[in-house]
Amino acid sequence: MARALHNEARATEQLVRRHLRAAVSVAMAVLGDRAEAEDVAQEALVVAFERLDTCREPDRFVGWLLRIVRHRALNARIRGKVHERSVEQLVPSEPARAPLDAERVGLRKRLLQGLQRLSPQQREVVVLHDLEGWTHGEIAEALEISEVMSRQHLFVARRAMREFLGQGPSSGEKP
Repeated sequence: MARALHNEARATEQLVRRHLRAAVSVAMAVLGDRAEAEDVAQEALVVAFERLDTCREPDRFVGWLLRIVRHRALNARIRGKVHERSVEQLVPSEPARAPLDAERVGLRKRLLQGLQRLSPQQREVVVLHDLEGWTHGEIAEALEISEVMSRQHLFVARRAMREFLGQGPSSGEKP
């Protein structure tokens, strides 16, 4: 971080490589669109590096960066730049060479429908915790919430997903 503050290109590149995936994941959780999330994450990285001298706690750079990403994603959604879209891209698709059977395709579709029903903050916590492997402390710092609230969002989101998935396609829900 100190080297990046002195405009050292290699240090800046290392920070980008280390944190780009998390930045895109946070933006994806808010926006639900891969292309828009990548754009917002890149814009946020540019803003962060332009304002690097305002990061008061260099040890907490990632949390500071992800707050910028989250705020920019929320602003993009509020401005109407991004419409609520399918969160299909939150769940990685299977490689093209792997044959998918109807059951797996159906399950993936149900998972995506369940994620769409969660609040944006619940999706953020689920994506960061369950897909990215973050701790509740890391999530709390990045999303500016307490660890308890992170745990609560995850608990409620998982319960909602279990209830939704437990309904099955025969309970009146479209598969």
